Amino acid sequence: MPIEFDNNLPIYLQIMQYIKRQIVTGTLKAGDKIPSVRELAAELQINPNTIQRTFQELEREEVVETKRGLGRYVTSEEWKIMQIKKEMAGELLERFLTGMQELGIKEQDIVSIVTDALAEGSQGKGEHTHE
Repeated sequence: MPIEFDNNLPIYLQIMQYIKRQIVTGTLKAGDKIPSVRELAAELQINPNTIQRTFQELEREEVVETKRGLGRYVTSEEWKIMQIKKEMAGELLERFLTGMQELGIKEQDIVSIVTDALAEGSQGKGEHTHE
């Protein structure tokens, strides 16, 4: 599980984001067992207390659930997974819009740029021709 940590953000938050990304992309599916504190701490070479804090926060947010004696599992609530996906999409969109506005691009031009990029992307999925 390769994670490059950003020194400007607490590690437990970065691990939370990583696990959430695995869930919304389907790498971890609803109801899947997640690694134990010890396993994840060893894999990431992180203090187990940090992993424990990560899991506590994920439980508080109802992203994972503990089954006594069995370990921790990804929530089986599909609505919760969709909520996480929407939150992550909103964060991406906010960063994109902020970046475009910082470049001085007007709202109507942002829409045109996105529409053109989507059209190019759908055309490029079939055949790639390079001249």
